[in-house]
Order: sequence, then C-alpha cells, then structure tokens
Amino acid sequence: MIRPDVTAAETIEDLRTLPRGTYLLLLVAAPLMGLVFALRGPRAFLDWDLAVEDLPSTPRAETPADDPVARAPTDRRDRRLLDALGEIHAARGAEPIRVAVVYGAVHVPAIVAGLWNRFGHRPYEAEWLTVLVPA
Repeated sequence: MIRPDVTAAETIEDLRTLPRGTYLLLLVAAPLMGLVFALRGPRAFLDWDLAVEDLPSTPRAETPADDPVARAPTDRRDRRLLDALGEIHAARGAEPIRVAVVYGAVHVPAIVAGLWNRFGHRPYEAEWLTVLVPA
C-alpha cells in the first residue's frame, strides 16, 4: 500500500498561494464550517455531492476544475499520486496487475490525463465505490 499524500503544512502552503483576500476568507470560513459539521454532521456538506455519475450533472459539480480554491489543495496531491503510479509502472509495468486508487472523484481528471501524457495509458474499465457514507 502506497499513500502519496500531502501534509497539513503543505496544504496550508498551497492555500497561501491564493489571493490574500481569498486566503483570509478561508481562514474565517473554516472554523464556521467545522462548527456546522460538528452540529449537523457530514450531511451538511456531502449530500449534494454524494452521487455516482460519469458526467457532472450540475454547474456546481463542474466548478472544481476551474476553481483555484478547489485546485490549491489538490494539485500537489495529484502530482504525488501520479509520481507513485509512475513508480509502480516502472517497477511492474510489464506485468498484468491491477492498481486501486482510493481518491475522490475530483482527482480522476488529473489521473487520467497524467497516465495518458506520461505513459500513453487510457482507462478501459473503472469501478466506482462509495467509501464514505454520511450517517
């Protein structure tokens, strides 16, 4: 099992690259969102996005690709994942193996593009699993 992830400090570093006003707004909003999460549970934030579909069904679902606030904490993580997949490819690329990637769906476009650009791989099969179910 490989866990190519970022630390909290790295995430904060990436968020600090956002415009100053946006970063300050996030600093104010984060504790409020935490309070709502504590009082209402995960449904407060996850119900809208808990769907399994190949194509975004709403403008809200399409937003993360163009949103610098959404990209700031995910870009570095996507690069780390692609580097880890590259290591697997280098070590075991000649073998018929399966690799499971347990990341959220927002990371899939970067994974697909990265595997195509780096190795010429295209997806031909995928299985979507819900790994977090709100109580």
